[in-house]
Amino acid sequence: MRVLIVTKIFPNARQPGMAPYNRHQFEALSKLCSVELMASVPWFPGDGLIARLRGRPWEKILDSVQIGTLDVTHPRVFYVPSVGQLLSGFTYASSLWPKIAFKHRNIDVILAAFAYPDGFAGALLARKLGVPLVVKVHGSDINVLPGRMGFGSLIRWTMRQAHAVFGPSRPLVKRAVELGANPERARVVLNGIDKQLFRVRDRSEARLGLGLSRDSRQLLFVGRPERTKGFDDLIAAMASLRGSTPPIELIVVGDGAETAGYRERASKLGVVAKFVGIMSQEAIASYLAACDALVLPSWAEGTPNVIIEALASGRRVVSTTVGGIPDIVNQPALGVLVEPRNPNDLAHALRCVLAEPYNPLHVSQSMGFGDWAHSAGEVLQILESAMHSGNVAKRGET
Repeated sequence: MRVLIVTKIFPNARQPGMAPYNRHQFEALSKLCSVELMASVPWFPGDGLIARLRGRPWEKILDSVQIGTLDVTHPRVFYVPSVGQLLSGFTYASSLWPKIAFKHRNIDVILAAFAYPDGFAGALLARKLGVPLVVKVHGSDINVLPGRMGFGSLIRWTMRQAHAVFGPSRPLVKRAVELGANPERARVVLNGIDKQLFRVRDRSEARLGLGLSRDSRQLLFVGRPERTKGFDDLIAAMASLRGSTPPIELIVVGDGAETAGYRERASKLGVVAKFVGIMSQEAIASYLAACDALVLPSWAEGTPNVIIEALASGRRVVSTTVGGIPDIVNQPALGVLVEPRNPNDLAHALRCVLAEPYNPLHVSQSMGFGDWAHSAGEVLQILESAMHSGNVAKRGET
């Protein structure tokens, strides 16, 4: 089977930490079948010059790279910032078509990761090629975008065109069905985990290796520090924990446009916070080993892989009752969940988790996730079913 994956949610030289779950899942899939991945890069004339004038780093993205057994190309997709979002599905498809038109006999199924613009463009391309479309949904693509003017109808059309839809949690799949996906072909495929990397380790040794204090308790946040990730709530909760004994330190792995503002706010409120920036998966594994608990107070989520990684590392979690998180943190031994946007409840949950001794091995053994090979195997079954359904005949073979 020959699979073409189209997605903008994939690591590249400018955003190396983007969507590592897609990298791992698709790389594992490439060991089971023939996969070509087009990780699109938004482009418009003069984008690099504008970025440099604004003082932003502008790393060169190669046209193609090899990730293990996965062939990755980075086609430029025409995109007009701000005003071009509603048209991006069409410009996405028109930008990719010249690159795949000659390959129509070498593609059995298109897998689009993200409902819009990737899924919409994938639907247009699949119809043109006469092959089935499978869409992977992630979270904001079906929870947030449909509420914006004009996007709802485009995403509903995409869901109806998809031969199959899958996502990493039951709430996401349910939402996809509400938007028009065929319920008989909508499935949950849980993300996997690198169990060699994310495992129980000695906390003291990890702190020593990272230069962290042994006399403090460390809470770890991994992601973009921003409002919808609940970072305002987290800073407020941390401020209410000042004066605790032993002291509590917040470690922030990740970066974003609002980071500098949050750093200044934390300092003014007397919150001890260490912003370490974007880190590799290996470094994240070390910080998970070093922390007392992971905290992720998001307002909306799919199934955050960092929560799975934390549990596999034997670390309890404090998070919110959104998306697929309750399906993961499904017993008190694994952590505490609170309603989003509630700093007081969040602070109370943090106090409880930090005050309760727990066995990291018990936490790790209580989570029921497989590795990436298992996850990719389930994706393969969905793709094979789409290819063999007979509902879509390839162009030139009818």
